[in-house]
Amino acid sequence: MDLNLKGKVAVVTGGSLGIGRAVTEALAREGVRVAIVARSKGPLEEAAREISAATGVEILAAPADVSQTDQVQAMMDMVASHFGRIDILVNGAAHPGGLVRSEIENADPEGLLEDINIKVVGYMRCAKAAAAHMKKNGFGRIINIGGLTGRGSKQLSGMRNVAICHLTKTLSDQLGPSGITVNVVHPGVVETPHIHELYAKEAKLQGLTAEQVEANYAKVTPIRRVLQPNEIADAILFLASERAAAITGESIAVDGGITRGIFI
Repeated sequence: MDLNLKGKVAVVTGGSLGIGRAVTEALAREGVRVAIVARSKGPLEEAAREISAATGVEILAAPADVSQTDQVQAMMDMVASHFGRIDILVNGAAHPGGLVRSEIENADPEGLLEDINIKVVGYMRCAKAAAAHMKKNGFGRIINIGGLTGRGSKQLSGMRNVAICHLTKTLSDQLGPSGITVNVVHPGVVETPHIHELYAKEAKLQGLTAEQVEANYAKVTPIRRVLQPNEIADAILFLASERAAAITGESIAVDGGITRGIFI
């Protein structure tokens, strides 16, 4: 399937690690020039060099803290000036798993505020700055990376993912007339560096080994395995393309079937 992405420009926040890096690599293989965003300049520039060398496509390191409005605006303006346009935004900068995973007795209100400022308000900052450039060309794709904790009551940090769904739907209404679609993708249990930290934490709480925790996740997933980052990237590629022009305001789980709720 020709996704007709070659020549487009994307901004991927959190684009140097995990799912964000897989998305960046997938976009680059389709001929998309990508600006990757994170706070740490050194690792960001290293990732940009590696991905560019592997794909033959220009990858621009664009350091910025998405919790700072002035930095986000300056970054988006720099990317638009460098590449001449912005077509795609993939919002993925966040604390993996959230900062508030404990019971209410031990929950840190400041951690929750930081979670929301970075992942929810940060996504909004980036969308606002990118949409201004997308409107000039009458085309845009915004894909927010959410999380399945928003579909259950296990963690207080899950409320940030609920808020992202609301943000996504609201922006889809506002930006649709300008040719900009907005969707959110909820990854399941994905093989990333941070997931092994989660296995270790849960193993300690449950009195199991990390390997047993991973096996239990696979056991309750209908496809009976942990997902790979490129599988999340493939879904995002489609949503970023012209083929997905009629899909907007949607919350889509790429989770191997682990979600048991029925969403209509």
